[in-house]
Amino acid sequence: MSGNGLHVFWILSRGTGIAAILLASLSVTAGLLAGRGLTLKIGRFGEIKPLHEALSIATIVAVLAHGLLLLGDAWLKPGLGGIAVPFTMSYRPFWTGLGILAGYGLILLGLSYYVRKSIGPARWRTAHRFVAVFWILGLVHTFGAGTDSGELWLQIPVALTAIPAMALLVKRLGDRPSRPAAARGNPGADPA
Repeated sequence: MSGNGLHVFWILSRGTGIAAILLASLSVTAGLLAGRGLTLKIGRFGEIKPLHEALSIATIVAVLAHGLLLLGDAWLKPGLGGIAVPFTMSYRPFWTGLGILAGYGLILLGLSYYVRKSIGPARWRTAHRFVAVFWILGLVHTFGAGTDSGELWLQIPVALTAIPAMALLVKRLGDRPSRPAAARGNPGADPA
């Protein structure tokens, strides 16, 4: 296969990378909405949690495809170490390193849902909150390493999916946990 024929790997990797960040943004939005107990009627989904799970799995598949497809890139030639070890790829090592870290975090925290009983629900919820950190690293990677970062056709869909997630995240961070009435000085109130 000629170098031009291998160009398809670069195109496919770009496409799956873009899909990964869009799916991750939608998943973060759905997760933050699900955390608020929101129920939406979206097709077959009666609750938002199954949609969040489906988006999370799709994100994981897209992240894996994005990295693995780079192995066929005839120009980049990252090798297994380049796609697996953060900050070692010759192409924009800082930005690609952040992307690798983001990928690991999204994959591990996404899959942790299936072992949450072993981890313990409280520990799992605490760990799962770090998904937002890895999602933000993915956004930074997209615009730091992405060859299309200056293009409106990329900026618009990323903005349309990331801004709602970011707004919900800021709202979540700004919300103070409400204390039971008994803790606020009303001893007759039920603390549950």
